[in-house]
Amino acid sequence: MDKIYDVIIIGAGPAGLAAGSYAGRARLDTLIIEKAKDGGQIVITSEIENYPGGVEHETGPSLVDRMVKQADGFGAKKVFDTIVDVELEGDIKHLKGLKGDYYSKTVIIATGAHPKPIGCPGEQEFTGKGVSYCATCDASFFEDFDIYVVGGGDSAVEEALYLAKFGKKVTIIHRRNELRAAKSIQEKAFANPKVDFMWDSVVEELKGDGILTSMVVKNVKTGEVREIVADEEDGTFGVFVFIGFTPHSELFEGKVTMENGYIVTDDDMKTNIPGVFAAGDIRKKSLRQVVTAAADGAIAAVQAEKFIEG
Repeated sequence: MDKIYDVIIIGAGPAGLAAGSYAGRARLDTLIIEKAKDGGQIVITSEIENYPGGVEHETGPSLVDRMVKQADGFGAKKVFDTIVDVELEGDIKHLKGLKGDYYSKTVIIATGAHPKPIGCPGEQEFTGKGVSYCATCDASFFEDFDIYVVGGGDSAVEEALYLAKFGKKVTIIHRRNELRAAKSIQEKAFANPKVDFMWDSVVEELKGDGILTSMVVKNVKTGEVREIVADEEDGTFGVFVFIGFTPHSELFEGKVTMENGYIVTDDDMKTNIPGVFAAGDIRKKSLRQVVTAAADGAIAAVQAEKFIEG
């Protein structure tokens, strides 16, 4: 058998990097495995205003860069590999990657989740330049601008109400003729003079030059297509997409307890498998933010240390 680590962390987003820092600082033999690039979702965030004690003009990449250096400084090792199978039962956990096999006494799953995209032309191009998936992160950038929210469930309507505190007007674009959100949330939205609705509609295309300036919307019942253009003075508008998240959890299906694709943990980040923890957006939780992901990672690492010590 190859080297056995104290803790292996799958994923190098804020949860994984925080876990790496705490585990390394506790002198645990720590390995972080990341399949693509450090930072997870946060690297697409152009500015971070709500991370406690964040520096001025903080960006996703700058915060991640400091987190990476911190984890490195505490001795956490890192490899870039894609894990394709996991054996989590027993005292030694076995992770199979495309590049090799990894063994550990404990595992922290921090693979994250990503917002479901609309899937229309221009969406990727204007992400961070008019298109956002996080109201808490980006609302203040659209103060006194027109804002459009795509979706009709609880999160879409709740976020629309939050965005109404900032925007000139918020229009919810929904593919059906009624919302799916809880009645109490719907009532608040209907009562808010700044919230409008565009029923039976889908976004077909997002356009612009460097930043988002127009959007093509189609009525699914009549087939009518129209283009919404940014106010001349504003030059842009916000499109916030809330049509759900996709957790990166396929690898763990049937191996740990899940709910709607999210891993279920207790307050100590423990899964139903001894020595296996989950942290960040991958786990079932009420708030998905950098600060809560980092907190999850810290807790998971401390609990992993306690588990090893017995």
